[in-house]
Amino acid sequence: MSQVEIESGRVSLPGELTVPPDAVGIVVFAHGTGSSRLSPRNVAVARALNGRGIATLLFDLLTPAEANDRGNVFDIDLLSDRLEDAVRWAMPRREAAGLAIGLFGASTGAAAALVVAARRSTGIAAVVSRGGRPDLAGATLEEVTAPTLLIVGGEDTVVMEVNREAERLLRREKRLEVIPGAGHLFEEPGALERVSELAAEWFARYLRRARAGASETG
Repeated sequence: MSQVEIESGRVSLPGELTVPPDAVGIVVFAHGTGSSRLSPRNVAVARALNGRGIATLLFDLLTPAEANDRGNVFDIDLLSDRLEDAVRWAMPRREAAGLAIGLFGASTGAAAALVVAARRSTGIAAVVSRGGRPDLAGATLEEVTAPTLLIVGGEDTVVMEVNREAERLLRREKRLEVIPGAGHLFEEPGALERVSELAAEWFARYLRRARAGASETG
């Protein structure tokens, strides 16, 4: 694991880059409301991905001062710009060069991930949303071309509804996976492990596919 700094506009955002040997791709994480790169749930998912040979980049979307302003937490344009800057930062890195890129978003971070996937339609191989707010991505949802997995807790009823609507609006390959008995934070026994398993399977499949396609055309 390497401690890194990502420049975005006038700010420097701390991050953690982990690249396992012979990585098949890299997943950039976008944390949710009131969280950071140290989110225990995102860290747990990242470690599961590392175990499947997938590199990960966890970073802070906001500085501490910015995070104190609730308006920034829900500023999807700002969060998307920061996430896109992190993707740009990762692409030329020696450790990640040539790797297919996936995005993992939680809560508001999921909306940012979907916006970036729409902006970079040929550069994002897969998206996973955990307890996400894809509704905050607005009409951009219809422009997402990357295969998208929406994971929701069965007891998270409000978020469940916005994810069902998002699944309807997504025009390309997509799937809604409901984890029975789980709430918004997936704190129930086995819930987060299931999230990690689903995310790892999704990313492994589509990152490998993207890498194979790049090899055939390269």
